[in-house]
Amino acid sequence: MATVELRFSAQPEHVRTARLVAAAVARRAGVDEAVLDEVRLAVGEACSRAVGLHRSSGIAAPVRVILTEEEKQFSIEVGDEAPRSVPGDQSSDAPGGSDDLEVEGEDDMGLAVISGLVDDVEVTTDESGGLIRMTWPTTPATLPS
Repeated sequence: MATVELRFSAQPEHVRTARLVAAAVARRAGVDEAVLDEVRLAVGEACSRAVGLHRSSGIAAPVRVILTEEEKQFSIEVGDEAPRSVPGDQSSDAPGGSDDLEVEGEDDMGLAVISGLVDDVEVTTDESGGLIRMTWPTTPATLPS
């Protein structure tokens, strides 16, 4: 299992770099050429979402992207450290203001786009941040005869 880890400061201009790295690693892992544009777009959406969440929450920590090549699949995890409220949390720090509604709307739109691009996507969030895991099938490399 080969893994590439990328960390970048939450600046929109770094999202393009993450897309390019993801496409290059996906190609090397054996993801079908016809799917590479979807990989680029999905990673761009996930990274843009993480950047937006970091910036709106004032978080200085980097956005994490982990690209993993396994035997028959390739996965990308995009993680952020933006805190989310836990169901039942009634503390004064819990989201609920008008700014939070705007971020949630953008968040939902980005997740809808990702879900439309990737068949196998998993989104998890908790009080310490969120993670989007996207997976694509790979084809084994053929050796020249």
